Amino acid sequence: MPDVAAQALIKAPSSTIWAILTDADRLVAGGLGVLRIDGQIRPGARLKLWSEVSPNRAFALRVSVFEPPREMAWTGGMPLGLFRGTRRFSLTTEGEQTMLRIAENFTGPLAPMITRTLPDLQPSFDRFVAGIKHIAEGGRS
Repeated sequence: MPDVAAQALIKAPSSTIWAILTDADRLVAGGLGVLRIDGQIRPGARLKLWSEVSPNRAFALRVSVFEPPREMAWTGGMPLGLFRGTRRFSLTTEGEQTMLRIAENFTGPLAPMITRTLPDLQPSFDRFVAGIKHIAEGGRS
């Protein structure tokens, strides 16, 4: 499976989108494919995340980049760098709108073998950015 990405141009300031992305309760309640998050989304925090893509598995993540309101990254994987996934969230102001980009890349010697077993993540990425756009533009979460 290659790296996966999605983006949306949102009619809202980056601070509004950042507030949504860093609020675990809103991510879970927003119908974004996130079932549960244990932990607070803040610099260096450790999180456990359950998603609809793999509802019976908790992903252990660390907030490895936290630069409000521009960039955040969540990193998880196996010891010794054998397999690592990094999900990056970036926000870029474009006039009175904000471009939200989300991308995940997989690295490490076991990445080719493990990524072949992963489900197609593109639909969940597309759903996530569309949901963030809906919430940020005034929809309910």
